Parts: sequence; structure tokens; C-alpha cells
Amino acid sequence: MNKTLASQIALSLVPNIGAVQAKILMDCFGDAATVLKTKIETLSKLEGIGEIRAKCIRDFNQYKKVEQEIAFIEKYKITPLFLTHSNYPKRLLNCYDPPTMLYYKGNADLNNARVISVIGTRSHTEYGKQVTEKLLMDLESTNVLVVSGLAFGIDGIAHKAALKNHLPTVGVLAHGMDTIYPTQHSLLAKDIISQGGLITEFASHTKPDKHNFPTRNRIVAGMSDATIVIETGIKGGSMITAELANGYNKDVFAFPGKTTDPKSFGCNYLIRNNKAMLLTDAEQLVQIMGWEEKKRRPITPQKELFIFLTENEKIIIEILKEKESVTIDELNQKSKLSSSAVAAATLNLELQNIIASMPGKRYRLT
Repeated sequence: MNKTLASQIALSLVPNIGAVQAKILMDCFGDAATVLKTKIETLSKLEGIGEIRAKCIRDFNQYKKVEQEIAFIEKYKITPLFLTHSNYPKRLLNCYDPPTMLYYKGNADLNNARVISVIGTRSHTEYGKQVTEKLLMDLESTNVLVVSGLAFGIDGIAHKAALKNHLPTVGVLAHGMDTIYPTQHSLLAKDIISQGGLITEFASHTKPDKHNFPTRNRIVAGMSDATIVIETGIKGGSMITAELANGYNKDVFAFPGKTTDPKSFGCNYLIRNNKAMLLTDAEQLVQIMGWEEKKRRPITPQKELFIFLTENEKIIIEILKEKESVTIDELNQKSKLSSSAVAAATLNLELQNIIASMPGKRYRLT
């Protein structure tokens, strides 16, 4: 048995150790095996862990379940993606509660240069269907990765439209990989695997219980550059996902609808309260996100201006030299600095007029 993988799955199954606590432990100890071997006295002193959680770690004994999970993923050729895996969706690492373990089946690059989540109501109108289909048809040339929740309504339409327009698409599940919910989307799920993938943080035999869906929604929001709300009422999963995306400092867009249509109350609310940018078409999205194809101008850095920069600021500048513009997520990933260190460095560079911020949370050299 792969001992490293066994330790990683075990950590994800420890009672009372959620995503936030697992991230704290990994930041402190570096690998799951070390966490599981650490003494209670040491673990309990960590902020956010305490004695009860420390005892849960040391007393963990569900290794039979761990073995069963490893056998399951090997049998069905599922890829386990622990927090430290090279193919783990890096955008999630910028969230405070990234899933400890993800189970993935597919061929899409989860760290694609451009990722959007498309969400909306299960009981859509014809307007919502047309908006979704046209948006993805017009995005065909962008090679954007389309993420959604494989639910009825806008989710399913988004997946189908992505497939039709040759865009990779990933369905995020609220249950184990041994089942598909809703069952009516079983064939769609197979198509998605062939041109994208399915991903979940839930171990096999986890049922699609109600409380799993908000947990699932944070992955939909966190692994994307932008969340696009097509059509939704004032309450429901789409509104939760939009709020989560805002909390993760992601761009949120919403298509407006009739003021008298309950199916558009949620979108109109998000726009009215500055929780989402009003979106009308794909061209606008591409422009705001800085995804236009531009001829890159050669950059001749004026080294004499960079003499008094900190090491962190120099790292940011070197990354910005590589491309016309870079997202905050890319800066976090490539710099290997903490998000707070990146924020401080970019702010100082802006104040010195060395870099400029752009729409879509992007930065460029001035």
C-alpha cells in the first residue's frame, strides 16, 4: 500500500479535522504522515487545533476505510489530489479552506490559464438557457475551462454547451465518485469525463446529503477565476456560491433579468448590491478578465528604478516581466509567497507607480 497516500487520505478522514484545520497542520508540519505521528502535546498547542482535535488525530484508527478507498480509486482509475499534489487546483490554495483531498477522474488541466464557473437555478427559463448557450458558444475560441455542479438546470446546460463548443468542462460533485446525482445526468457525466472531468472531495459511498452541497459550492467558486450567475432566485445554492466567490476575492458576474421575474431576483440583487458585475455577453467578460489576444510588447525594465525594492517586490516584478498581465492568483502561485506578502508587495509597487492594477484582479508593469 502507498504509505504516503494512506496518510493523506487518513488525515482527510480524521473526525473534527476540517479543511481549515488540515491546512494549518500542513503549513506547520509539511506532510500528512508527520501530522499523524506528532504527539498530542505538540498538536494541542497549535492555534485552531487544541486538545480535542489533537486527540482525534492521535486516536485515528480507520485504516480499513483508508485501504478500501485506495482500492476503490485504483480500480476506477481515479486520481487522488492531496493539498501538496502538483496537479491540485492551485486557485483553491489561495482560499482559507481548500479541500484536504480531492478525487479526480478526467483529462482537463485543473490549472488551466482561464477558468470560469457557470451557475444558476435548477428550474431555469428559456431565457436562462439561451443566455448560457450563447455565452459558451461565444467563448469557444478562448479555451476556457468551464466549471459547474452537474445539477439540473443551468449547471447541466453549461456542461452540455461547453461540450458542444469543444471547451473542457469539470463537474464538481457533492458526493462520492461511486455514484452520479442526479442519476439522469449519468450519460452527461460520461461525456464530461471524456472532455474534462469530475471532481469531489468526498470519499466513496458518501451520499448526496443536503449539507454537502454548500461544501461543494465552495470548490466551484474557489477553483475559478470568475463566477458567472446566469439566472437565480433570491435564495438557493447559486447565491451561496456567489457569496463564497466574493469571500475568496474572486470576480463575480451576473446576467440581469426582468424586475418582475422571480428567476432573476437573485441576479438583480447581486448587481444592485455591488456583489456582482453586470454582464451582457462573452466579449465583455473577455475584456474585463484581460483575456484578449494581444501582441506582447517587449519590456525593457529600467533596472535603476528597482534598486530599493524588497526581495518580495523583486519576485513580483520578475513574474510580471513574463506576460502582458498577471492575475493575483498567478502571483500567489508563482511567487510561493503568502497571500498577505503578495498583497503587501503589490500595494507598495502600485504606490511607487511600478505596476498598475487592471480589471479582473490583474497586474502589469507600468
